[in-house]
Amino acid sequence: MAGIQEDLIDIESAGRSAIAGAASVKELDEIRHGYLGRKAGRLSAILGRLGGLAPEQRREVGAAANQVKAALEQLLDDRSQELSAAELQDRLNRERIDVTLPGRWPARGALHPLTIVAREASSIFAGLGYTVVDGSEVETEWYNFIALNIPPHHPVRDEHDSFYIGEDLLLRTETSADQIHVMESQSPPLRILSPGRVHRRDAVDARHSHTFHQMEGLAIDRNISFADLKGTLEYFWKAMLGPETQSRFRPDYFPFTEPSAEVSVTCVQCAGRGCRLCSQTGWLEMGGCGMVHPNVLRNVGYDPEEWQGFAFGLGIDRVAMVRYNLSDIRLFLETDLRFLYQFAG
Repeated sequence: MAGIQEDLIDIESAGRSAIAGAASVKELDEIRHGYLGRKAGRLSAILGRLGGLAPEQRREVGAAANQVKAALEQLLDDRSQELSAAELQDRLNRERIDVTLPGRWPARGALHPLTIVAREASSIFAGLGYTVVDGSEVETEWYNFIALNIPPHHPVRDEHDSFYIGEDLLLRTETSADQIHVMESQSPPLRILSPGRVHRRDAVDARHSHTFHQMEGLAIDRNISFADLKGTLEYFWKAMLGPETQSRFRPDYFPFTEPSAEVSVTCVQCAGRGCRLCSQTGWLEMGGCGMVHPNVLRNVGYDPEEWQGFAFGLGIDRVAMVRYNLSDIRLFLETDLRFLYQFAG
């Protein structure tokens, strides 16, 4: 019995010293387990030896062991509160926020490069008297094809080239459909510009996409000629790409214009000398144009003997690629902030 009591005195003394020297709550938990744990605790090992004592001795030693346990538990609780308070204060000091410092402004958004180009182009044409109109991306065959002199048997009506969403509904393949809506509701003369998103079933690569952006222009008046069209586009490209920009018109075919032409401008990278961007030709194809076909005028109730007009179309994505010297159209459809932040003002 005397040996057990001496062990209890040693356990209490060692426990007090260990508790006082604990530097963290984690270390204190290890001390608690080492002294008071049910299986591996030093005090539990003492209590396991009570079975060999007489009943009176067991009661005496048990009472002494409970006193030691109560004393150590109290010391552990007190020390735990001290260490927890100290750790909390230390964390607060490390995470302290100086409320007098100025706040952090959230990152500002910026216009998409396609929006920048579309707005600048619209502004140039607005200075020439054009009104910007907006239309639906879902159209009927009448507005997207038939009214534009594209009959059912025409190759561009092939459903493999268009996204049909119904028997007579499709995603517009060009914003020229907006012009038909305007001509049906307004009398000439008129000058309108219709920028917007269009859809075609093209394979996606560096220069093609199933979704891209166009800007179509239309002018209807008396005695309009191809010279007026040529002067308008030459003025636009000089204003858009620089006064040194030259334009070239070559014969082409479009169902809704006659005569029709393809418009090219001198390469902005090599100034017409020839480079990789322009395939060594010195020219960049930028769109099509022509005099409005008489059938289109008749389809909207205009008399082609009294009214004439010209139409032109350009790809906003294409202009932006040239403007910013980009080689991949897919950059415009991705949401890579590293790319978009380049255009933040």
